[in-house]
Amino acid sequence: MMHLLVTGGAGFIGSNFVHYVLENTDHRVTVLDKLTYAGNRESLAGLPESRFELVVGDIADAALVDDLFARVDAVVHYAAESHNDNSLDDPRPFLDTNVIGTYTLLEAARRHDVRLHHVSTDEVYGDLELDDPNRFTERTPYNPSSPYSSTKAASDLLVRAWVRSFGVRATISNCSNNYGPYQHVEKFIPRQITNVIRGVRPKLYGAGENVRDWIHADDHSSAVLTILEKGVIGETYLIGADGEESNKQVVETILELMGQPADAYDHVTDRAGHDMRYAIDSTRLRTDLGWKPRFQDFRAGLEATIAWYRENEAWWAGAKDGVEAFYASKGQ
Repeated sequence: MMHLLVTGGAGFIGSNFVHYVLENTDHRVTVLDKLTYAGNRESLAGLPESRFELVVGDIADAALVDDLFARVDAVVHYAAESHNDNSLDDPRPFLDTNVIGTYTLLEAARRHDVRLHHVSTDEVYGDLELDDPNRFTERTPYNPSSPYSSTKAASDLLVRAWVRSFGVRATISNCSNNYGPYQHVEKFIPRQITNVIRGVRPKLYGAGENVRDWIHADDHSSAVLTILEKGVIGETYLIGADGEESNKQVVETILELMGQPADAYDHVTDRAGHDMRYAIDSTRLRTDLGWKPRFQDFRAGLEATIAWYRENEAWWAGAKDGVEAFYASKGQ
């Protein structure tokens, strides 16, 4: 049994990890979350008080971070500003959290010799052409294209430097796009689902040809736990479930599953610098650590995700109007 500190544990991917750990292990979990708009206490409701604690605070608060690191066995670092559109509107919070916040955690890990796993994104690699047969691997050069992905790339490089320069016991994972419960309605899949629930036509950037490699949040959680327990210090592992789908295919599948015509959506102006294709090769994770995804049917996973948003409107309704007002101001 370990005592884990999970940064950003009230956010989408972090909260799914917390649920997964508490349901599948005997570990204790402390969550450190700033509870910005992307964090939600309700995502952690009902967890066992004997094994779970929420601490509200900033990962850039060195004194708070130092106190927490002194009490735990390992840290899983999910906390990040993560929405590309927001990074184009105001990059500064992305620097503060993704770069300075990660530096603060690394210094605490260095002082206390605490095992750290850093959760990152495949967006650090830039994008691939639609007809490129290759996928991202651990050897792919970094080529970020947005303020968000640039700050995540910077945080990855900080982790590698602290491992090599100071002996920090850390690993990194870069994951493809997640979907599942507890995802903020600003994100692509929940935005389209909640639009249909409210009788609003979904919105699709450009022609919708952009391809993402989708993975269910539970599979991401199981992969991170596997890396934490079995990963080699200093190594990077890519997490993916062979779930390549174009944005157009995703929207049309959502509409079909929700009983609407597959073409009942509107095209809007494409996002600046919109990456064309992400694709993950997770061979190393599967071969070296024995991991494999459980949710390999994207359509079935999407159907379960739609059901969750239908059943949990109280969780997302409060944020919906603000998100749509933001997009409307940009003609999206």
